Amino acid sequence: MSDEHSVSAVGASDLDRDLIPARMLNEFVYCPRLAYLEWVQGEFEDSADTIEGRHQHRRVDVAGPLLPEPDEVPEGEAPPVIHARSVMLSAQDPGIIARMDLVEAEGRDATPVDYKHGKKPDRPEGVWDPDLIQIAAQALVLRANGYRCERGIVYYVGSRDRVEVPITDPLLDRVRQVTTALRQAASRAAPPAPLDDSPKCAGCSLVGICLPDETRALSPELTVVKPQDEEVRRLYPILPDALPVYVEEQGASVAKQGECLVVRVGGEKAAEVPLMQMSQLAIFGNVQVTTQAVHELCIRGIPICYLSTAGRFYGIAQGFGSRNVVLRRAQFRRADDEAFCLALARRIVVAKIRNQRTLLRRNAEGVPDETLRRLDELADEASRASSRDSLLGIEGIAARTYFEQFARMLRPRDPADRFAFHFEGRNRRPPLDPVNAMLSLCYSLLAKDCGVVTAAVGFDPCLGFFHTVHHGRQSLALDLMEEFRPILADSTVITAVNNGEIRPSDFVRASRAVTLKSEARKRLITAYERRLDQVIAHPVFGYKVSYRKVLEVQARLLGRFLLGEISEFPAILPR
Repeated sequence: MSDEHSVSAVGASDLDRDLIPARMLNEFVYCPRLAYLEWVQGEFEDSADTIEGRHQHRRVDVAGPLLPEPDEVPEGEAPPVIHARSVMLSAQDPGIIARMDLVEAEGRDATPVDYKHGKKPDRPEGVWDPDLIQIAAQALVLRANGYRCERGIVYYVGSRDRVEVPITDPLLDRVRQVTTALRQAASRAAPPAPLDDSPKCAGCSLVGICLPDETRALSPELTVVKPQDEEVRRLYPILPDALPVYVEEQGASVAKQGECLVVRVGGEKAAEVPLMQMSQLAIFGNVQVTTQAVHELCIRGIPICYLSTAGRFYGIAQGFGSRNVVLRRAQFRRADDEAFCLALARRIVVAKIRNQRTLLRRNAEGVPDETLRRLDELADEASRASSRDSLLGIEGIAARTYFEQFARMLRPRDPADRFAFHFEGRNRRPPLDPVNAMLSLCYSLLAKDCGVVTAAVGFDPCLGFFHTVHHGRQSLALDLMEEFRPILADSTVITAVNNGEIRPSDFVRASRAVTLKSEARKRLITAYERRLDQVIAHPVFGYKVSYRKVLEVQARLLGRFLLGEISEFPAILPR
């Protein structure tokens, strides 16, 4: 990430001192919300266009001859023409900094040349408005440093057009106005509203972070709380481009080799995974990761998740992660508001109980009507709970009611296996039967994924609203995962048993504790990942999407809720 991705502090005085990158002025004219997300919240996401754009910039990104100081150029002589690449200069008034792709200098006369990924627009100026502001900002910076600059050049790589832009006083005044407007927007706690049904959103690399249609659909000031079908566009991929990589072979090593990670077992290559296809590296037990691999994963923002041999989630190692200080400040501020915490906790528990009821109604044979009615009643009671303690009590009663009927959903293909998968209730640390061993592993995997996604969004995963702060516990990740426990973790276990993917012979019993054998653990992890990749109709927005993306969208919507952009944190309640 270049210096122009620097993140502004939140305080108004700090914002006044910060120099605004000229590229951010371009972004602000294109979309004020995009500029805020990138500059203030530090968000960035690559797309095919941004990657190709960097490739097209590779020549001008390498510094060439130095731009001479204006005072060093003698007047009256015929100075040489210098092509200086990757030149960074700043102007204290109006407070901007620019990294110029190329400066063509002849004595004190300097002309900035800005390379753009696309094609020349079919409009009288021959330049897109955001590009016009950016090249004018570069000219302003050159003038502030003693150079004469009467024109700028925008070079559109896609059409190989070199467009000359006259630098006029009205154009420089526009640069100052945009700078002031961006600084004012950056001083606010929440980003500007998303664009309304704009075609710009479809090509934006940050659309999965911004969630323009989803935010507008849930904003009390922009539209209704419950959108109608086809009102919300799915502008991000159904499935993410990058997926988790699991290494659980004891004694294995993971090393960097070129653009890939290589897994070796006993010195022999067992697997090779391109880094660009990885979202996280999950390692179980005694697996070594080389320093070079750790460095590369940190640089790329790919977390390393550590689990015990049996699958207990220990923690995450990662680089700096999200720089969204604005969101973390809102999180800490809201966490001190007891009324807010209770309201959000009620919503979490209600969603969990309703999803438990849905899973029983869908999958259990002969579940008593009284059980379903009781879960309905408990969900209603949870929505009116007056304290966190009473809410915990209601959640406990609902969990006991649900797990009393859980065995009705287990129907192994071989009737002889029913006894082995006999289930009387939830137990853990250690799990005492095969079903609890599978549930514990799936809950660990889900906690891992929720921890990864909350950290990626910009939260502190350890500060929750329902689960209290506890040493070493990812309380916010546990908050996020509650509504997903039945529909992702429990559902995985039910499917693995009923499809015969896991058999009674796949377990080891020692001192009453029951654990999965290595090969069975791999199959259960595969079943869990397959469940995350299942495509559904989003319960709130109606478009098709995978559960894996639903997890991320929920975490981002929680951020929008904390920042006051949306009035309601929607629950994921499959029918």
